[in-house]
Amino acid sequence: MLTERYKQINYCRLSRINPEIENSWKEILNEEFNKPYFHELKAFLVEEKQKHRIFPPGQEIFNAFNSASFHDIKVVILGQDPYHGPGQAHGLCFSVADDVPHPPSLKNIFKELQTDIPGFTTPKSGNLQKWANQGVLLLNAVLTVRAHQAESHRKKGWETFTDKVIETVANERDGLVFMLWGNYARAKSKIIDHKKHLVLESAHPSPLSASRGFFGCRHFSKANEYLNSKNKTPINWHL
Repeated sequence: MLTERYKQINYCRLSRINPEIENSWKEILNEEFNKPYFHELKAFLVEEKQKHRIFPPGQEIFNAFNSASFHDIKVVILGQDPYHGPGQAHGLCFSVADDVPHPPSLKNIFKELQTDIPGFTTPKSGNLQKWANQGVLLLNAVLTVRAHQAESHRKKGWETFTDKVIETVANERDGLVFMLWGNYARAKSKIIDHKKHLVLESAHPSPLSASRGFFGCRHFSKANEYLNSKNKTPINWHL
């Protein structure tokens, strides 16, 4: 039941941030968009936008979904929170917009790729859009954040939504690869059927933990080996 605070919100204004999302995802997630928690989430975002700058920009919040249809997803990489600096977040976990310096975790992802994928060289841009366009769902658990305040949009409803995304993808698709880095992402393992999918777990690529299991995990080559075994086109990890 919606609180009085949210009931007072002008829902005509909420329609301005209704999800602009690729049609296959819209069909699958339509029930979620109409649930009370999602209306509360939209109300929260309306209020946030009135008082603060939020990232990523509204048109990029659902970039992970708009980059590939539900039926084209082959790999799922889970992140936690968007980057909260200006110009960084653009709707894909671990990715940054062009001409933005590589954050520490992304630098470590590229280091692992250099040792795992023959010929990989660290790109000038940290934009992972090319992966997303090939069917890599780069999904943060929380899709928005207040500028300069990490985790400021946690426990506002996004986790309910993205858990449903993970559960739906895991239940309705077969032969996918899930990369779970760090304790937060690894906790999602319980909602994924390991018999239907390849679930790869390791430490987080952040400088605090990368040396405790992320470096040397070879998740990228393992993902392609698995996709090949399922007669699926492997991911070209080169950027």
